[in-house]
Amino acid sequence: MATIKDVAARAGVSLGTASRVLSGSSQTSADSRSRVLTAAAELGYVANGPARSLRRARTDVLGLVVSDIRNPFFSELAHAAEQEARSHGYTVLLANANEDAEQADTYLQTFAGQRVDGLLFSPQSTLSPRLAATAASGLPLVFLNRTVEGIDAPLYGTDNAQGVEQVLTWLQRRGHRDVVFIGGPEEISTGAERRAAYLAGRQAYGISTDDRLLDAGDFLADGAAEAMYRILDRGITFTAVFGANGLTTLGAVRALRERLGTEQAGRIEIVSFDDLDWFEFASPPISAVRNDASSIGRLGVRGLVDLIAGRPASGRRVPTSFIDRAADGS
Repeated sequence: MATIKDVAARAGVSLGTASRVLSGSSQTSADSRSRVLTAAAELGYVANGPARSLRRARTDVLGLVVSDIRNPFFSELAHAAEQEARSHGYTVLLANANEDAEQADTYLQTFAGQRVDGLLFSPQSTLSPRLAATAASGLPLVFLNRTVEGIDAPLYGTDNAQGVEQVLTWLQRRGHRDVVFIGGPEEISTGAERRAAYLAGRQAYGISTDDRLLDAGDFLADGAAEAMYRILDRGITFTAVFGANGLTTLGAVRALRERLGTEQAGRIEIVSFDDLDWFEFASPPISAVRNDASSIGRLGVRGLVDLIAGRPASGRRVPTSFIDRAADGS
């Protein structure tokens, strides 16, 4: 098993510098932090648990990093997590990553310095040296709705395959064949899972396999609007649009109305993965997969409390429901 001395040697820094970086101290240079975190990840460094427990007193504080607080899904999740944590005697420190992996890494380091008892994390990308070092430090960690390959931590999140199947069933029932799919970044697990489920199922549900109907944004409205413009520029005909999350759907609707006008855009049916409050008031109303963000937040906290107490936590996929707002209800 690699030791902190091994990490320091691999990184080419002093033992003290390696110790400060791995403990979350900000009293190190950016270059040193990068080298130490990379070395720790490469060596699979794991902190000495008994020694760590002697150094570190319990704080009764949990860190929560959400992907984007502007996304109503994560707002609801954060509220539920905070309420659940209070019921277990914990205070929650909330951080907004703003769908930025570097910003998320900054908060991971900050929380390490604050000596939180555990971390609830919704990642924005693939494995980073900072996340690898956080996991290797022994800090109890659970993922919320998104996960990262290479980290053995329980995931509490949406059943993406079920949600996509509900959308495909609805599209088939509505008679749609030419469907635009605007996904999210594939380096984010939810983006990759929803796209994979859609591609795997579309032929079985009578949906066109023409890849000109596919594009991807950044899970934010502006990126989705740009993706929708690219599809419109291809001059291909379609009758429905499937947005891979709520803000993606918002951006797609905005682009359609700006480019086609309200009347023509209104003839295209929209369906969303995520249900936003205004969807029922849109014209026409937007049908959507509804995630149970509250359950995800609460289950994540319960799992983290178990890990802190030394009990196992296995993670869970939470079922989705589908809200059909089609005019004829069929």
